[in-house]
Amino acid sequence: MTRVFLHGLIAIGFLIPALGQDLRRRPDDPIPAQLETVYERGLAYLAKSQNADGAWNDRMGSEPGVVGLAVIAFLAHGEDPNHGTYREVIRKGISYILSRQRESNGYIGTSMYNHGFATLALAEAYGIVDDPKIAPALQIAVELILNAQERNPSGAWRYTPDARDADTTVSGCQLVALLGARNAGIPVPDEAIKKGLAYMSRCRGGDGGYGYTSAGGSKPTLTAIGVTCLALAKEKDGKGFAESVGYLQKNLNYRDRNYPYYFEYYMSQALFHADENLWNEWNQKNLRYLSTIQRPDGSWPGNKGESFNTASALLSLALNYRFLPIYEK
Repeated sequence: MTRVFLHGLIAIGFLIPALGQDLRRRPDDPIPAQLETVYERGLAYLAKSQNADGAWNDRMGSEPGVVGLAVIAFLAHGEDPNHGTYREVIRKGISYILSRQRESNGYIGTSMYNHGFATLALAEAYGIVDDPKIAPALQIAVELILNAQERNPSGAWRYTPDARDADTTVSGCQLVALLGARNAGIPVPDEAIKKGLAYMSRCRGGDGGYGYTSAGGSKPTLTAIGVTCLALAKEKDGKGFAESVGYLQKNLNYRDRNYPYYFEYYMSQALFHADENLWNEWNQKNLRYLSTIQRPDGSWPGNKGESFNTASALLSLALNYRFLPIYEK
């Protein structure tokens, strides 16, 4: 399968200067055959089940955030979006996301969940996908996130751009999108990241676990989101980060009954950035688990729709490839 390499992109002029994208993977990290088989089957499913407009027909497959996760799953495997086998799948996905963005304010979809994940997809595609529409779309998408935060009394985010309250799932999604955009070269004020992290920290309890809208009722899924945000923001030295990693360590065998693939998506990232040994243990268990429940057609089961399930499951394995900046330590 064709891989995307940074130096090749520079040579043919696809990379916008000063983006800082680094798609290289350490050559001494072998990919287990089982992992490659599972991942390839998942991508093949997403490719063959994609609609002509770039979305999917299942329960959540028309939401631009889900389309964004699917696009990232292809890019995270190193698929060449300009000349590779899955170039049309990636391009149709990007086109669908762009078609769902409002020209008036940059809002993508009908919820901040959709907007956040779609913005992250644009950030990861920026400088890699040869499409001049991505840069301005990403810029105004980031501006919407920043403006929504500015209006929010908590300095964070919830379901809509004008929300007055906040929660850790939506806020974590926006923070990751902002960090991804900043990593791609889009200006993001440090103060915006600090305010978002400050809200997240107010939702962290004494045991290191994060709650939904406060420090109470901590859950591993929410804690994985919090750890991922801190790690991507390069804020791993504080006491809170260590306590939260310890909380996750106690919950390595946890499975989220309501949002299993959402949990795995964030748990993989959190442990990857936090502790190599913990991630290795988790990664092996996760691969065994996902390979066992993967359907013959390459998809994963669940009540959120095959496109979301499959994209999220693949992204929980994508740390093994390390082709995207967000999957670099």
